[in-house]
Amino acid sequence: MVEIRKVSLLREEAFGEMSHAAKRPVVRAVALIAIQNPFARRFVGDLTELVDAGAALAQRFAADLVKMLHGPPVSYGKGAIVGSMGELEHGHALLHPRMGAPLRAAIGGGAALIPSSVKMGGPGTALDLPLGHKDDAWSRGHFDAITVMMGDAPRPEEILVVMALADGGRLLHRIGEGAPRGATA
Repeated sequence: MVEIRKVSLLREEAFGEMSHAAKRPVVRAVALIAIQNPFARRFVGDLTELVDAGAALAQRFAADLVKMLHGPPVSYGKGAIVGSMGELEHGHALLHPRMGAPLRAAIGGGAALIPSSVKMGGPGTALDLPLGHKDDAWSRGHFDAITVMMGDAPRPEEILVVMALADGGRLLHRIGEGAPRGATA
């Protein structure tokens, strides 16, 4: 397991927009985890250590995110900001091969791909983390994002790993549901 320097759990609860109250509040919960990048400053062909770390981080923190919600999780997302001494592939190794299974296990399923974002950055870099419905990739009311950052991460030899869950979509969405006939996006 990689070394964790710091964890921040964020809970956001939204009640309405433009003076209009939503039918119910929507809670979004985010885990920001600053880890040491074991491959900082060097190219490594086998990224298995980060692949395994992604699964372990989801296993460790996903249940905490579920507990922060009011209702069952319906949306999810994942992301990473890689410090300047790493490479983008390090963030992707954490997120894609194995992080999804323990995240889905914590929420009781999830048929849709988990939206993700990876970028390079230094301490305080913001990440616009995409969120999407856990089962229906075409649920337009769940096309969303949350902007997050950690003031002192990632340091040059770190990666800031981010996971998010939400118990609802956008508060007052009004653009319909499902894929229109013949549409691709």
